[in-house]
Amino acid sequence: MAHQVIHIHPAAPHQPAEGAPCNGCGVCCLAEPCPLGRVISRKRVGACGALRWDDAQKRYRCGAISDAAGVLGPRWAWTAPLLRRLARRWIAAGIGCDASLESMRP
Repeated sequence: MAHQVIHIHPAAPHQPAEGAPCNGCGVCCLAEPCPLGRVISRKRVGACGALRWDDAQKRYRCGAISDAAGVLGPRWAWTAPLLRRLARRWIAAGIGCDASLESMRP
């Protein structure tokens, strides 16, 4: 089994059990981008470039939903409403945790 070190914000909630509702822990997106995140980040390994920390809510959020215009940049910001709508469906927002990762904190 391979080990990977990811840096999680200290205020982030602990990873929920697989199948439990997402709580914004960020473990899955910090480990590797989802298929949508691969397109947005233009990379296959490492933290997703679309991942955003929400200081007010003390949780990670998918930038394709919470900051679509920022993720797309000024040239494509006009497509932000479409990206938000599609991203909810593509990342299965609200369906439940599908990260079969085991996280440990120091």
